[in-house]
Amino acid sequence: MPTLVLTNFNIVTATLGGFITVFALVSYLLKERFYLSEALISLVAGVILGPDATNLIRPMQYALHSEENLDYINLYFTRLVLGVQLVLAGVQLPNRYLRTEWRSLALLLGPGMCGMWMCASLLVWAFVPHLNILHALAIGACVTPTDPVLSNSIVKGKFADKNIPKPLQKIIIAESGANDGLGYPFLFIALYLIKYVQHGGEGQHGGASKALGDWFGETWGYTILLSVVYGAVVGWIAKELLHFAEERKFIDRESFLVFAITLALFITGTCGMIGSDDVLACFIAGNAFTWDDWFRRETEDDSLQPTIDMLLNISVFLWFGAVCPWVSFRDNDVIPIWRLILLGITILLFRRLPVVFAMHKKIRQIEQFQQAAFVGFFGPIGVSAIFYLYISIEFLHQITVDGTVREDAERLEEIMRVVIWFLAICSIIVHGLSIPLGKLGYHLPRTMSQALSTEASEDEPDLHVGPRHQQRSTSQLRPRKTSRRGRDRQPSTGMFIIGQGQPTRTTAMDLESQLEPSRPVNIIENTPEGGSPAPTTPMDSQAGIEMCNGVSKRPAHLSKLEGTKVDKAAGDGGDVA
Repeated sequence: MPTLVLTNFNIVTATLGGFITVFALVSYLLKERFYLSEALISLVAGVILGPDATNLIRPMQYALHSEENLDYINLYFTRLVLGVQLVLAGVQLPNRYLRTEWRSLALLLGPGMCGMWMCASLLVWAFVPHLNILHALAIGACVTPTDPVLSNSIVKGKFADKNIPKPLQKIIIAESGANDGLGYPFLFIALYLIKYVQHGGEGQHGGASKALGDWFGETWGYTILLSVVYGAVVGWIAKELLHFAEERKFIDRESFLVFAITLALFITGTCGMIGSDDVLACFIAGNAFTWDDWFRRETEDDSLQPTIDMLLNISVFLWFGAVCPWVSFRDNDVIPIWRLILLGITILLFRRLPVVFAMHKKIRQIEQFQQAAFVGFFGPIGVSAIFYLYISIEFLHQITVDGTVREDAERLEEIMRVVIWFLAICSIIVHGLSIPLGKLGYHLPRTMSQALSTEASEDEPDLHVGPRHQQRSTSQLRPRKTSRRGRDRQPSTGMFIIGQGQPTRTTAMDLESQLEPSRPVNIIENTPEGGSPAPTTPMDSQAGIEMCNGVSKRPAHLSKLEGTKVDKAAGDGGDVA
């Protein structure tokens, strides 16, 4: 007898597959017409499908009702997404980009990140009641890096192609890729001081000197520098091996296209084994892998990498919508909801904008005030902030006294869960709605039905294959000084001609003959006096053949174009008989 097998696996696969299928059917409409990001759409879907609504996605059941297991799932899921995204971000950049644009990147990653860290930390310290400054520095460090996943959704698509210069797109991608891995020093200087200095270093030994030693040795030496070297070496070796295999025809096209994805998985796993910074290593490896721009040019017309990118984005933000502690935003012992909302607004406005405005004149990609405002505002908080949240929680669980987590570390964990999750959700929503709301404000008189209509002048190619006869301006009827055949025929190439091949030359001339001459009239102006007008080259149409044979009387079926040529020859004194 048939029965329903409602296991978690069946429910999850059906839910995920069903959502992505439905989203795919209207994806162009949502992303390219309404400018809604797939991150925002997936987040809303995750809320609807999560335990707070339909309960189709049940994170706690998957984690065996253990909050610690759920924390590990969140940590490793974000690691996986960031690893793949950052390799792809490095591959997208032009050849030798980190070397050619090192001055701009040094400003954004040095003074820029320091300024963002201090601004975010001071705002957190001001709005969260009874918060220690070291705790504020740790929270500020988690939201300092700009998220590469959300940044990609801003610098890609129709809006970016029309409004954001290419150099500006590249610098945003490079900054968001590099500063994700460079968030470790800002976070761990605060965490080490909390561990060894706060509460008199209870349960720990070494004091401030031990904290600074670990920060320089473990964080900068082992985590940052080792990951840079490791990523560069692995990326370069992978590039050379791929060159070797491609030249000797050892690799097929499918394996060639997926090579960057597998490289990301390899680096994420191996860096995790040695305990280094896999996020930064993935970005460096991606840039080293395409240092000569060969792989990027070979794969820029293929859609495999964007497809993997889209699937990861949808999956992670769908998961965020289901796993986010929504109830804790209202019911917590950390911060009132009104303060939390004000903190979210001020972080989005003042965490990054003042820093970018102060430096933009020294960054050649940010030429205008409007560009500085765009770069300053669109510094999203997303997957990287959640990643650093769970990195921090994992570290705080190691600060123990007699086998239990120390009181201040436990308090900081509670604050970080509420504040960082809320700031990430604020950024996803605000940055996901900024462009559509801006477009709506600019085009307020337009109705929603007009937004759905086709606007060929903006983004759609004209698929009309013949000449237009309706509502033709009078300027089209007058002869032009130069031929505009390529512009008047729609389309100019054969790619839009469905169900038939390229039009013949005779057909093209017949279509044009009603609009304008296909050749300048002065072709026969140089006819010798008393002579018959003979064209220098044979004409393709039947009318041209008759003119070459010296027909004296103009037949009725001749087009207006040939009649004009004969009259012109007669007016110049030529013998048309």
